[in-house]
Amino acid sequence: METLAPQLSALLRQGTVIPAHPLALTPDLRLDERHQRGLTRYYCAAGVGGVAVGVHTTQFEIHAPAIGLLEPVLALASRTVDESLALSPRPFIKIAGLLGRTEQALREADLALSLGYHVGMLSLSAWREAPLDELLAHCRAVADRIPVMGFYLQPAVGGRVLDYEFWRRFVEIDNVVAIKVAPFSRYQTLDVVRALAASGRSQEIALYTGNDDSIIADLITDFVFDPNQPPVQFVGGLLGQWAVWTHRVVQALNAIQHGRATGTLDSTYWLTYGAQLTDANAAIFDPVHSYRGCIPGIHWVLQHQGLMQGAWTLNPQERLAPGQVEEIKRVCAAYPHLNDDDFVAAHRDEWLD
Repeated sequence: METLAPQLSALLRQGTVIPAHPLALTPDLRLDERHQRGLTRYYCAAGVGGVAVGVHTTQFEIHAPAIGLLEPVLALASRTVDESLALSPRPFIKIAGLLGRTEQALREADLALSLGYHVGMLSLSAWREAPLDELLAHCRAVADRIPVMGFYLQPAVGGRVLDYEFWRRFVEIDNVVAIKVAPFSRYQTLDVVRALAASGRSQEIALYTGNDDSIIADLITDFVFDPNQPPVQFVGGLLGQWAVWTHRVVQALNAIQHGRATGTLDSTYWLTYGAQLTDANAAIFDPVHSYRGCIPGIHWVLQHQGLMQGAWTLNPQERLAPGQVEEIKRVCAAYPHLNDDDFVAAHRDEWLD
């Protein structure tokens, strides 16, 4: 069983920014290595504490053998991180998305470990009809191979409803180190947090928000289910929304963490900021069309900054929705404090070199 090094475990529990890494493609849908490297360099320069590769934002299609991109994409990101941090080493968590039934997930876990990844984020989209015991047996099998980050993926993009009982049993699995909570539902989010609180392992298993529609609310809330126990908190985020404007994201999380630590957190300010970020996310993620424009929306922002060539995706059904670009332009104009265009413009050429 591979376990997480103490310094990485400490970073994960302290809380950090982990962008879900997009996939840069050429017009003929091949891997655009130059811009893919540039994106990874951008995230490292922005000050993130990790990257997640092979996840929904990277496009689940890369896991298909016929596409043949899983190993090249994982390898390129891992190598680029190492090169980017070589002159100024710091703890940095590499997370690989793991898909499929047990045989596939274990094969992908072995690949990830061989390429220098530390944690596997376990998607359960291939188990949508499986009974609970079977589902948990799969999770235990993968955790026996690699440290696991649980993943509550919303059903609209391939996930399944996972109730309190599942999470209460899941958090008892050895080698579970974190959970990305992304059902886009306050009720289902509470199922996860309450299960972790009841387990007594909230100091061992880190909670990361994946709720792109309520990022700030998650990060500033103390979840208290028993007044005799310490509150449970989301310590960071692993998000597609954090794949854009990432330098600002790092600044925001640092400010929230400082406010929490010093007792100076201005909840009113952050709730206003959170509402603005949710408005921006609605434009980028296209919930009005069941998130079909989500990945292209991320790509459009990065293309606008010069970090991608275009908004192309491997899935022909994922395209910018009618009016989506106009909505993204609207939120960019309304909330200039959310973007990091100046930071990207100052360094883009060196990242793409």
